Amino acid sequence: MATAMITDQALYQLVSWLSPGFPVGAYAYSHGLEFAVEEERVTDETTLRQWVEAIISYGAGRSDAILFCAAWRAVDGDDAAALENAVILADAHRGTSEMALESSAQGTAFIQTVQACWTSSAFDRWVAVLNNTERPISYAIAVAVAAASAGVPLRSALIVYLQAFSANLISAGVRLVPLGQTAGQKVQAALQEIVIAAADAGLARSLDDIGVAAPLVDWTSAQHETQYTRLFRS
Repeated sequence: MATAMITDQALYQLVSWLSPGFPVGAYAYSHGLEFAVEEERVTDETTLRQWVEAIISYGAGRSDAILFCAAWRAVDGDDAAALENAVILADAHRGTSEMALESSAQGTAFIQTVQACWTSSAFDRWVAVLNNTERPISYAIAVAVAAASAGVPLRSALIVYLQAFSANLISAGVRLVPLGQTAGQKVQAALQEIVIAAADAGLARSLDDIGVAAPLVDWTSAQHETQYTRLFRS
């Protein structure tokens, strides 16, 4: 597959925005993984890899990849109506209230930080379009809009977004099981081709293909809402 070249400046912005140090509060969310560990469904390196792979391939990773592409293409094509439609669909496609919070809280924090630290009239213009929808802005939509505004190629942006999503889930698993940092990195390495395949699948799909097939993840997220002892917000 041909891949657009990424400039040094765009690459620098992309890795900065999706680094663990970017203040979106990602460390506070486990996407239901905390209850999965409580129920002993995730207990070691192997089951953590399987859990994260399912989310990336069949859960939120699948739907977010489609929405990410739609938002990036809307900005690239100067199509405000298409972007508004992606925002509405992203708001609707959350399985639980905690997943909705996880996405919208990070989306809001991401937009605020980019506007405060990475001044861009192009990004500000599209944020105004996002705000006009009066809907919560999902994290995937926010990152896609920033990437397109900065000229970051779609495929590069999506791969790094999904890598960062998987990395946060792995970090939560390392803390919860618990596992060693080396075990966490082994899981990350094992997911390399999974993440790339998920990105390429997202590029080939349309908004008509939105949907998830990870009911156990949705169930653990719903159960987490009433979990007695919790370290994470989701």
